[in-house]
Amino acid sequence: MTTTTPLPPKTERPPAVRRRFAAARPAAGFALAALVLFAGAPLALSDFRLGLLAKYLCTAMVAVGICLAWGRGGLLTLGQGVFFGLGGYAMAMHLKIADAGPGNLPDFMQLYGSATELPWWWRPFANPVFAVAATVLLPMAVAAILGSFIFRRRVKGAYFAILSQALAAAFAIWLVGQQATTGGTNGLTDIQGFFGYDLDDPVNQRMVYFVIAAVLLLLIALARQLLHSRYGELLVAVRDSEERVRFLGYDPANVKLVAYVVAAGMAGLAGALFVPAVGIISPALVGIVPSIELVIGAAVGGRASLTGAVLGAIGVAWAKTALSEEFPAGWTYFQGLLFIVALAFLPGGLASLAAVVKRRRAGRRLAGDTA
Repeated sequence: MTTTTPLPPKTERPPAVRRRFAAARPAAGFALAALVLFAGAPLALSDFRLGLLAKYLCTAMVAVGICLAWGRGGLLTLGQGVFFGLGGYAMAMHLKIADAGPGNLPDFMQLYGSATELPWWWRPFANPVFAVAATVLLPMAVAAILGSFIFRRRVKGAYFAILSQALAAAFAIWLVGQQATTGGTNGLTDIQGFFGYDLDDPVNQRMVYFVIAAVLLLLIALARQLLHSRYGELLVAVRDSEERVRFLGYDPANVKLVAYVVAAGMAGLAGALFVPAVGIISPALVGIVPSIELVIGAAVGGRASLTGAVLGAIGVAWAKTALSEEFPAGWTYFQGLLFIVALAFLPGGLASLAAVVKRRRAGRRLAGDTA
């Protein structure tokens, strides 16, 4: 008769070791992301595919802000296309002025307008410092003004989502109606240079990609710092129980306003970098549908997880490019169905899938033990 020696029980790591592992995990994640973005992708992808990836990374920047505002703050922002467009148009205006040369009007103004000089509100964008600052500060200023009115009147939930969506529609309609100064339906197109660099040169296009990748990693680091700070805990508290936070002496309107303004600044910066990556900004990129697409990416990946939101945004943007070519009429319906399924059956997105499976296994094990 043979006897089996029982296995020794698993020993848990000391708390100090667990803390060191937890602290090292984000650094390892950033190192892996940097390795993929700065070494793996340029080596594995052609110039065309790398340009597409740069476009997808811009949508991921918006998803970082959505993760902050919606995932942690409960603010369903369906109007991020407005802030994306403000940053994009601010950058495109400067680049069009630079392409035209000193004393010349941008090409579309000569074609559609009768003006002999730049409109007064275009002139400050001739200064590169002003233009770069405006790509972030202008969206943040607009968000601060709108958010102050909305949050202080305690507008939230579906009403806030509808208002933000209406803002995106109004912005797109205004852009279309100003053909002589914004390019109308066509937008600002045929952008050829980026602060003195020729965008037709593949080397310069790769430079733009590297800039976009670096900015994305910086925004993720900034958002993570906010989410793990005292403010991040307060933002979650406002989302879960706004009245209790108010009772404790904090103003929930100010807490939500900060998240909304920061998310707007991130979207504006994404729009600014989208312009040299793609060479165009138009009303079709800033209206209701693009705003919803940005939210869908974050929802599918996991709106409460920075990694999930970023990967979800990249994945949905890639799927739009790949599948819309095969099914141009059906992609929009598939996208809407994807959003509904994600919210109905997996509210935490794909990032929560492992936790859901783990909970179900634990539930089955507990049910088996009690039986």
